[in-house]
Amino acid sequence: MLEKIVESIRNNENILEKKALTPIVDFVDSNSFKNWTRIHSDIGEDSAAINFNESYVLVTTDRIRTEFIENFPYGAGFSAILVSIDDIYACGGIPLAASLIISYEDDDKGKKIIEGICDASKKFHVPIIRGHTKTHGKTYELSSTMIGEIKKDDYISARNAQVNDNIILAVDFDGKVGKASKYYFDTTTFKSSENVLRKRKAMNVIAKNHLAHSSKDISNSGIFGSILQLIQYSGVGANVNINKIEIPPILTQLNYTLEMYIKMYLTTSFILTAPEENCEDIFKIFESYGLSAKTIGKVIKNKNLLRLNEGDENRSVDVIKF
Repeated sequence: MLEKIVESIRNNENILEKKALTPIVDFVDSNSFKNWTRIHSDIGEDSAAINFNESYVLVTTDRIRTEFIENFPYGAGFSAILVSIDDIYACGGIPLAASLIISYEDDDKGKKIIEGICDASKKFHVPIIRGHTKTHGKTYELSSTMIGEIKKDDYISARNAQVNDNIILAVDFDGKVGKASKYYFDTTTFKSSENVLRKRKAMNVIAKNHLAHSSKDISNSGIFGSILQLIQYSGVGANVNINKIEIPPILTQLNYTLEMYIKMYLTTSFILTAPEENCEDIFKIFESYGLSAKTIGKVIKNKNLLRLNEGDENRSVDVIKF
């Protein structure tokens, strides 16, 4: 099993795509204007943080894939809000409002995109305050910018994982395979606003109690793509015991293997790192808010390196350096 998982990670197109962005991100980070009196944290965070009195204004931006928009316009619209929402919650923040860029060729698809956006806006209680829309365009484009807020002392960075931290995986097991892809685990579209917002508020509680050193939501690059980004941002490594990764029962019933599961975009899910003494409190918080959480590995000092094991850290395999 370990060998299959290793090869699956090394050949995961979504992971390789994110790895290819590193020189671009590095160039922008090195060559753009900086203003550290106003900007607390920027490139490399799920949500950048801007100083504003006793709080940070949070900002995140995401783009939806063109083929997804063309084939599933309603789902693309809904996802444009969802992906940015979870970037805000990942650092412990509260979403405030969204702005979008939309371009479409076909009016019927355009209507479905906008319906998806509006439904997600109502689901997550986030106003749409600005946007730019092009009808009858030559291509389909959809991107969102979300703003949020958090008290300065509560902000959880994606760049603060500490050597010897435990790596925690928190997942909402109450989901179903999405219509768009067998690698999409939907935990939101069929639930009430109260339900989906309550589960995300677990991150607010963890942030207010200062229990985690770092965190990230799980994106379309899956569990290990998100771990790789987090350790890259933090300048550390990770050693993960694959036997600790639990597959939601509904997916087990559908014969999903671990190799398949780790490729999934898991909505309502987070990776955190925290010291051992805080983990039990984190588990209890997630459980009380309806998520399953457990330790799956350790942060190590080997910069940007992902290692895997099956329970014996002395027999770990080096997988990829991000």
